[in-house]
Amino acid sequence: MTPKRGGHIAVFLPNLAGGGAERVAVDLVNNFAARGEAVDLITAQATGPLLKDVGPGVTLTDLGRKRVATAFFPLLAHLLRTRPSALLATLEHANVMAGWVAAFTPELRLVLREANTLSRDLSTNSLGNRLLLGAMRNAYRRADAIVAVSAGVATDLTTVLGVPNERVHVVGNPVLTTRVTQGAAAKPEHRFFAPGQPPVVLGVGRLAPQKRFGILLEAVAAVRESRPCRVLILGDGEEREALERRIAELGLQQDADLPGFSANPFSAMAAAAVFVLSSAWEGLPNVLIQAMSLGTPTVATDCQSGPAEITDQGRLAKLVPVDDVAALAAAIAGSLDSPRQPPPPEWLERYDSDLVVDKYLRILRGRA
Repeated sequence: MTPKRGGHIAVFLPNLAGGGAERVAVDLVNNFAARGEAVDLITAQATGPLLKDVGPGVTLTDLGRKRVATAFFPLLAHLLRTRPSALLATLEHANVMAGWVAAFTPELRLVLREANTLSRDLSTNSLGNRLLLGAMRNAYRRADAIVAVSAGVATDLTTVLGVPNERVHVVGNPVLTTRVTQGAAAKPEHRFFAPGQPPVVLGVGRLAPQKRFGILLEAVAAVRESRPCRVLILGDGEEREALERRIAELGLQQDADLPGFSANPFSAMAAAAVFVLSSAWEGLPNVLIQAMSLGTPTVATDCQSGPAEITDQGRLAKLVPVDDVAALAAAIAGSLDSPRQPPPPEWLERYDSDLVVDKYLRILRGRA
């Protein structure tokens, strides 16, 4: 006799690193649990700075695999044993693995979350990217529903992977939580925010080519030709050494810093003179939403996808072309003395945690 499928929700991702997708997953499971939902957070490996943020009402399952590619049998065995009613996966490799497992768990409702613009994220014509795209086309078509974090991501998803439009739901990230407002109320610890110091230009994100932090450094160097300011970039990643060399080449050693990952970037967002998103592409940049919600003057590149949607086509923040140092510098200079101005209430509702969680639960239950 087939055991009865449980009513709980399972969420699968590679690990609990400090990226935006991992943060969204932790916020979702914590919100599910707070509403009385039984939820199982499954990781290929339960490591990373966000491990400590998993709430007490969440069951944390560590499959003990360093790579998602080796997690097929442990994940399948766990799902067959615990029998959740729905599985939500996020990040490309985890999504592929969830799609493969779904072939052996036909009663399980599978929802995949796509947070990036695939045509840009996997644009390099390498063998690895070609294989991944092929695996994604197969896996994503097995999903009962796919959550795209922005309209741009949804359009790109259907074009690149051939996913039927009716299976794709556009749902923003639940990024406006009490964690943001409480974190913003704290005093920033970095020395750049000491009284009497020059205004600070802030960037937040993984130190990776996608984020174009080298362009941000060049733009700040250009602004400093006419007025003093400093640049602080919170995050870590593979470009650290290259960015440190660029700081030295630009003569910014005393006025630029890369202090690493911050569990509370919101105090810096609230204190910064300008927040800058300099990316070449995105899905739905959480940090842009969070900085704008705090009223911080904001400049963003008009990249695929998200900034134009978030800023209402540039009405709520300045948009500049991607990789345009002069335009970025001019926008930063023009924003250094701008007053703080929170966005309207109807904008805040788009990314309100409670409303977004409602949408996820309806999709996971097949009621969207």
